[in-house]
Amino acid sequence: MSVDLTVPLEWKTATGDAAKMLEELQPNILKAHARDHFSALFLRFSEAPGAMKFLASLVPLMKSAKTHLTEVERFKTEGVKGTPYVGTGLTSAGYRFLKIEAPQDESFRLGMRTQETREKLNDPPRSTFDSGYHDEIHAVVIIGDGADAPMTARRNAVLALIPSTVSVVAEETGFGRVNANGEGIEHFGYVDGRSQPLFLVEDIHAEKTGTDGISVWDPSAPLNQVLVPDHAAPDPEVHFGSYFVFRKLEQNVRRFKQSEEALADQLGLVGEDRERAGAMIVGRFEDGTPVTAQREEGAESPVPNNFDYGSDIAGAKCPFQAHIRKTNPRGSGGAEQPPQERLHLMARRGVPYGERADDPNADLPPSARPSGGVGLLFMAFNSVLGNQFEFTQATWSNNPGFPIPPVGVKPPGLDPVIGQGPRPESVYTAEWAGTRTVTADPLPQAVTLKGGDYFFMPSLAFLRGLGGKN
Repeated sequence: MSVDLTVPLEWKTATGDAAKMLEELQPNILKAHARDHFSALFLRFSEAPGAMKFLASLVPLMKSAKTHLTEVERFKTEGVKGTPYVGTGLTSAGYRFLKIEAPQDESFRLGMRTQETREKLNDPPRSTFDSGYHDEIHAVVIIGDGADAPMTARRNAVLALIPSTVSVVAEETGFGRVNANGEGIEHFGYVDGRSQPLFLVEDIHAEKTGTDGISVWDPSAPLNQVLVPDHAAPDPEVHFGSYFVFRKLEQNVRRFKQSEEALADQLGLVGEDRERAGAMIVGRFEDGTPVTAQREEGAESPVPNNFDYGSDIAGAKCPFQAHIRKTNPRGSGGAEQPPQERLHLMARRGVPYGERADDPNADLPPSARPSGGVGLLFMAFNSVLGNQFEFTQATWSNNPGFPIPPVGVKPPGLDPVIGQGPRPESVYTAEWAGTRTVTADPLPQAVTLKGGDYFFMPSLAFLRGLGGKN
């Protein structure tokens, strides 16, 4: 009996190969792990046997996806906190250095750093990256937990294992932020991390029962949208991994907030309605309310995800270029049938980085906001990099013609948040659900890539096996 990758997994009743898969899969792939306190160590090897011995030595500090899911359940029922998360992955260059056959994904083998990939994604030159990303990276170790002390202790345990033949070339430190409702936010002040594909039946059921009983958007996704057989592991029938995208995205909060104010001015918005300018840029208000739903009696918790754009075919509520409409058109993109469109969605696991003195949700002038030093450590798991992360960035976010607008309507332009490339003007509706439109100036780019790479997060069985290859 092999693992059925064409459907979500019911993990609590998993038996046979599905149960074996969970015992050898890294956490954070099928379900997000707590990472409010987070570290990512980027490594380069100088000698293969020592590197393989080090990777194998990490396994006792790691836990399986099954252990993670069991810990989450125990916390819900008994309040017992889980253990820190340690994950590790190799770049294509890392596999080559270790003389191990790399996973087959074409984009993975090319890597994020190559000229071909840079041109595809419209990424800035590597010379503009932070120094740790200028040269080849072989591996990453990520450590996360809901509290600082356990994460720091586990990070120190990882550092203690690193031999002289493995160098830490860069480290990123993440720190989760929440709003007054306890929802996770990013540095522009908006609720982040919603509208995820869900791979576990239990999570799908929990999300659907949290709605009013009418299912507009189905969050479910099959396992093959995130899992890949680990062909370098002892048994690829039960040993799986996932392609991991890491991108350090610096956010110029001051510039973004100035853009919100300028757009509100151009649209003639006054009073509380000025908040709608930012909501039209992102697609949600800061509290997470979708702009398609407008705002009623304050934020819902959890933030709504049960919506689509069926009631907004003309883009009169949520502009076509809004960040969340660009990156998850929910069947409204116009270029593919909805089932094909859904295949581009990926499991996002980002965390903010950087310290700041101001409250992201406070009513402050743009001049009081940081212009650098803060941002998002974007992380996502994929089964096909070219059809998920790269497609989302290049064919959706960077494409001024997507989503395809109705006949006679101007192309939407780039994703105003993460779009990379020349920015044309965009059209916005002045009144929510109205007909009067305004062609607004292009929003300046406020998010800049400062480094990153593609990794494959292999099975625990693969890592364990490296200990016998020295």
